[in-house]
Amino acid sequence: MAEMSEQNVAEERRRRRSRKGETRRAEILAAAMRRFAEDGYQSAAIGDIAGDVGLSLPGLLHHFPTKVDLLLAILAKRDLDSADFIGHYCADLRGLLRGMVEIFRRNAGMIEVIRAFAILNAESLMKDHPAKAWFFDRTTEMQKHIAATFERAAADGMINAGIDGQAMAAELIAVMDGLQMLWLRDPDRFDMVGGLEAYISRLQTSLGLES
Repeated sequence: MAEMSEQNVAEERRRRRSRKGETRRAEILAAAMRRFAEDGYQSAAIGDIAGDVGLSLPGLLHHFPTKVDLLLAILAKRDLDSADFIGHYCADLRGLLRGMVEIFRRNAGMIEVIRAFAILNAESLMKDHPAKAWFFDRTTEMQKHIAATFERAAADGMINAGIDGQAMAAELIAVMDGLQMLWLRDPDRFDMVGGLEAYISRLQTSLGLES
């Protein structure tokens, strides 16, 4: 019994350390996002991020050995969050279009995160940027998914069979990126969600796909 008790105590200590470590990692990621939004990835100093969460530089490096590791952890978390959310809206073309509006509605409540990713997206165009492949793959997969959804809708007779799925995917991505940029520049005056809702409504009408 004594041995089991000691094992239980040791296991509980490990769980507490794990929970504490996860909390600290989340704090570091949030601080890094703020710094990336303010300064961009290239200019953000990892020592400043450590100071923001009350850690020494060695303390932060215990969790994330390099700034690249920190960036990749942020991108991985974004992938998980986006997959969980978008998964609810993948059934058909109507669901996809409705989901895009809901994504914008969610994004409107976390401007610092969206600003950081917009900055990282632009910076990733630079040669050898550590997020270059992530943003390229993300955009490529998004375009493929949207195009395939349009193609299924055409095959099912929901929309005109002559619709170019690839072109529609590029148009949708361009509209969303453009609206988001306008909102980031003037969030108090520009209605990003309303702008996308109006566009989606016109698109559905032109496709004969009434909601």
